[in-house]
Amino acid sequence: MTASAPDVSAAPIAQLLLRDETLDPANLAAYNLYLTAGPAGLRVGVADVRRNKFVALEDYAPTPATSLAGQFRALAATHDLLGQPGWNSVRLAVQNRFFTLLPAPLFRQGDEAAYLRLHHHLDADHETVQHYRHSTLETVSIFAAEKALADWYHQLYPAGKLVHQTSALLEGVIHQSEQSAPRRVYLSISQQELTVVAVRDKRVEFCNVFAFTSAEDLIYYTILVMQELQLNPDQDPVIVWGDLMHDSELFTILRKYIRHVRFGNRPFDLAYSYRLNDVFEYRYFELYALHLCE
Repeated sequence: MTASAPDVSAAPIAQLLLRDETLDPANLAAYNLYLTAGPAGLRVGVADVRRNKFVALEDYAPTPATSLAGQFRALAATHDLLGQPGWNSVRLAVQNRFFTLLPAPLFRQGDEAAYLRLHHHLDADHETVQHYRHSTLETVSIFAAEKALADWYHQLYPAGKLVHQTSALLEGVIHQSEQSAPRRVYLSISQQELTVVAVRDKRVEFCNVFAFTSAEDLIYYTILVMQELQLNPDQDPVIVWGDLMHDSELFTILRKYIRHVRFGNRPFDLAYSYRLNDVFEYRYFELYALHLCE
């Protein structure tokens, strides 16, 4: 059966297109391709392997009523890099609330659906269960992904890694945290989703994604988690990444209730093209952190 041609009219609209002039599309083996997909849209990053440097960043607005797979297929039909073979490595992170983390010694391959069923009712017709092993954390992430997206991705990039957005976030947070550091809370804010992570001594103590519709919801979940972890909003710092501005209502309410809140930095030990200088450092953290997912 011949695959139907992608609907180019469903292609997402670019909100940000940044490329370093050193990027050579004729030599993709020298680069890693990083992708994220979720309610906020599609994002594309390219890193030069030898220089350990991000040389491209692209952000595409979501296309209403079109599946993530449909959006990627439509974008790939007109994109000069996406969909092309020959990359050194390819990684895709999906963003949703359908995941769980399991200690690695308790994980048994083949039981992924049973583990996830405790937290999420799987739609077998439209979803597939995937897993990703955090080797340094002795943890396995088990998550649901759009079936059509996973099929498209694995067909195009058989050796590519598919992970959950929280896996990229965790790897980035652990990379930046310090040995013997006290418990600290980190937030990643996306389109009506808040991911809260707590880390102490380079070990993950909490990770969850909350749906929110208002600034009040966001601060409620943040304070609730801090109280459960015996942290004090007047004393303990909170680090924030995500899709918000310094003068946004969300950040304003965070500053109102949490005294020591600040925006986070890009992942350390990586280089970034000067083309990205005008992008706030707290944006696209999970996309950058895919570089740390082995």
